[in-house]
Amino acid sequence: MQTRTLIVMFVAATVGLVVLGFVTLSSDPQKPALSLGASPAAAACTKGQTDCLPELTYVDITGATYTPESLKGKVVVVNFWATWCRPCQVEIPAFSRTYDKYKDQDVVFLGILSDDVDSQTLLNFTSEFELTYPVVRVTQEMQAAYGYPNGLPTTFIYGRNGQRRFQRAGALAESTLTNQLDKLIAER
Repeated sequence: MQTRTLIVMFVAATVGLVVLGFVTLSSDPQKPALSLGASPAAAACTKGQTDCLPELTYVDITGATYTPESLKGKVVVVNFWATWCRPCQVEIPAFSRTYDKYKDQDVVFLGILSDDVDSQTLLNFTSEFELTYPVVRVTQEMQAAYGYPNGLPTTFIYGRNGQRRFQRAGALAESTLTNQLDKLIAER
């Protein structure tokens, strides 16, 4: 009986360490992020490819519309977040600074709001956390198109050809974001 108990405890501890290691590696904003996609010379995405910008129309809280056609040829940053998410609150001011720096360089930011808050609460939040980029309320279609991101924040970055070039669950350091954008802007 004692041997069996020791084996069960050993297996549980091993599984716990593996899970802890995975969570630590995937949530540390200073660790290298997962870069996805092909080389800069990759062909444009075709409809239905899983590593391409989903063919969705986004409408932000001001009524501005972002269609698949309007996003073609642009670098697109899609960030899923929520008002209650502490890492999101830390990340948002850096995203806003980066958005302000790159918005005139064919870079589009879309902040996908994952929680259901009223307009006044959202207005207060955007003011308090200096959120300057477009905010889009999440839909079921968006969640499905992005694989139901289960961690917040989650960021996807797409190159000019529509191909996903970067993905990260967890807070993203400003330097990592700007490095990714600099590389993608330089590609023609």
